[in-house]
Amino acid sequence: MEMIEVTANSVDAAISKGLAELNATPGDVMIEVLEEPNTGLFGFGAREARVRIVLIGRRQREAREDEVEPKAGESEPRESPELAEVADEELDEDAIVGRQVLIELLERMRIDASVKVHRTDDDEEDAPHWMLNVTGKHINRLIGRRGETLSCLQHIVRLICSRRLERRANVIVDVAGYKAGRSNRLRGLAQRMAKQAVQQGRTITLEPMHANERRIIHLTLRGRQDVSTRSVGEGRARKVTIVPR
Repeated sequence: MEMIEVTANSVDAAISKGLAELNATPGDVMIEVLEEPNTGLFGFGAREARVRIVLIGRRQREAREDEVEPKAGESEPRESPELAEVADEELDEDAIVGRQVLIELLERMRIDASVKVHRTDDDEEDAPHWMLNVTGKHINRLIGRRGETLSCLQHIVRLICSRRLERRANVIVDVAGYKAGRSNRLRGLAQRMAKQAVQQGRTITLEPMHANERRIIHLTLRGRQDVSTRSVGEGRARKVTIVPR
């Protein structure tokens, strides 16, 4: 495993600097905060944040997962093979309305794509029942950096569906299996980092994540007796820590 220590004026800045140096994505690394930044007293004793970053996954030397636009010659994201498409006669009102709304939005955005409907896993509490997966060419733009564009698209689809249904719409939106693949990688990361925390007898701090990604980490590890998890930080800097018991 490749390991580096990086300093910067904030923890987030140090993490970003280290990821750039390793040419890696957050899902490829283990991050440990060694020192928090301190401004000192009247300038004396000031110190920068210091983090240790260990490369544990495959380095992304080609197209990165969070790119907004595909480069020339770059392949499109591969569709996840894990979920089977549901036949039209098995769809309920939420799935039918959700697919219709998403197709209308894609047409207005002049994006040539199709929408497949899958059932989501039922192992998470309050998990949406239907997944609307967009497939086609040149759809990376619908994902955006770290899935931010995709999150916005899902929010809009849910708002329109909820208004048409006059209740909460139980649908989520994915693009070429991006969310399904990301969830699987996060579950694997959670288990690896939990094992590392127990073996080394110290707290492991992951990179800042969105609320739904932090929830995946918590749910993955909640059944383990040797570690506990908690979210720390505020806003976009909120992250999960894995603590050995």
